[in-house]
Amino acid sequence: MKSSLVILYHREPYDEVVDENGVVHYRDKKSPNGIVPTLKSFFDNVSQGTWIAWKQVNAKQRSKFQERVNIEGSNYNVRRIPLSADQVKHFYHITSKEAFWPILHSFPYHFTYESSDWENFKTINKAFAEAACAEAADDALIWVHDYNLWLAPKYIRELKPDARIAFFHHTPFPSVDIFNILPWREAIVESLLCCDIVGFHIPRYSENFVNVARSLFEVDVVKKEAVPEHITECGTALAEPEVVTQLRYKDQLVNVDAFPVGTNPQHILNTLQKPETQQRVKEIKEELHGRTLAIAAGRVDYVKGNRELLECYGRLLERRSDLHGKISLVMTCVQPAAGMRVYRTAQQQIEHLAGKINGRFARLDWMPILLFTQPVPFTDLIAYYKAADICWTTPLRDGLNLVAKEYVIAHEGKDGALILSEFVGAAVEMPEAILTNPYSIDRMDEAVDRALTMSDEEKAERMTKMYDTVTKYDVKYWADRLFEIFQRIEPETVADKEPAAV
Repeated sequence: MKSSLVILYHREPYDEVVDENGVVHYRDKKSPNGIVPTLKSFFDNVSQGTWIAWKQVNAKQRSKFQERVNIEGSNYNVRRIPLSADQVKHFYHITSKEAFWPILHSFPYHFTYESSDWENFKTINKAFAEAACAEAADDALIWVHDYNLWLAPKYIRELKPDARIAFFHHTPFPSVDIFNILPWREAIVESLLCCDIVGFHIPRYSENFVNVARSLFEVDVVKKEAVPEHITECGTALAEPEVVTQLRYKDQLVNVDAFPVGTNPQHILNTLQKPETQQRVKEIKEELHGRTLAIAAGRVDYVKGNRELLECYGRLLERRSDLHGKISLVMTCVQPAAGMRVYRTAQQQIEHLAGKINGRFARLDWMPILLFTQPVPFTDLIAYYKAADICWTTPLRDGLNLVAKEYVIAHEGKDGALILSEFVGAAVEMPEAILTNPYSIDRMDEAVDRALTMSDEEKAERMTKMYDTVTKYDVKYWADRLFEIFQRIEPETVADKEPAAV
């Protein structure tokens, strides 16, 4: 049976577990928070669906490779693209992370061309497209996710001209002068212009895409609209007053959407109510002995601003001796996967700076920084959010940043202070945060001082407004909205294509 919904995403939607008898079981991921469970939930509305992902295999495994995995008790299956270790290395670790990632995040001096394998990238994207077309019914919606699959829409359109294609871009999309550094820019943008919908987190990213498209091709702007009601129109670094919502390229009407992904508030609130979470919150507070707790959660990446944050914390302790023994920073900075050579320097910087600060200021009864380099269990992370007086989230660039939203939900709009970089997508949704410029020493220092001195009344007022925003515009709202847009535009899009086919 063909599928009416086909989702292309690099991550598999389950954990592969081998029991003591060597039997493989496919189970829901241990941490159900995030985008994966929301995407899976859309299969509930169709008779049959397919999820397409890649799976690394060796030569021995390939001979017995199970291409399709049937998920017991579900109405969808998983179609897996087998990739060798070398293909994964050049597709994900090098081409994606050393060529595309720095450009997307506006760090062109990290861009590398010589080691990139464009042919391998094309081959893998084509494999995804072929699998999608093989699984899709004639009227199926094919939903492609993120920059790793930039070329898939073009290949899908060539194989299935009447396909209905949606694409969502989970990272930032940079300005014209940065994006056009990519030598493969025409192929990437022309592929995205094959879609019926191209979605981005915020209007700034969608406007950047429109401007890139217009710089490379003869593209007509069909419609402009005001930004969504909860998005800041001006006054912050990533604000935009209006947004292009439709383009026409050749015979394709492209609907351009700008709406941020939300988090899963109910899951976080349910986690907070668990006895083990409440017990962990109690333990953390007892261990603090009344100290102020700041939390910074993320991973090793030069775009995350970890160095700038640690340097700011060091300056705080240097100029505020009255805070010695009275403040602690918990920093979760998960190490990159093996083979991610681009992050080695960033990891060394973080460990060196944290060690330097602890070495200078620590006492027998106080360690200024507690650094986690391994993943923190979700329950523990939520407990740290709840116990933390300050959430310090100041990347140099980030597509959205769900940490900020998770922290706000964990405090249920009652207390806490959120320091947020102006250069993350979430900043245009939450102007009530203490917005800061992580490139500026003065602005960073002012932000942390503000968080430490803000009155309880002002904290509650700011957090209440942010809580209302993140609970209303959650991840389900985002996905439902995209589906509603697609259903609304379908008749017009099909009609537009009919004359060109004659």
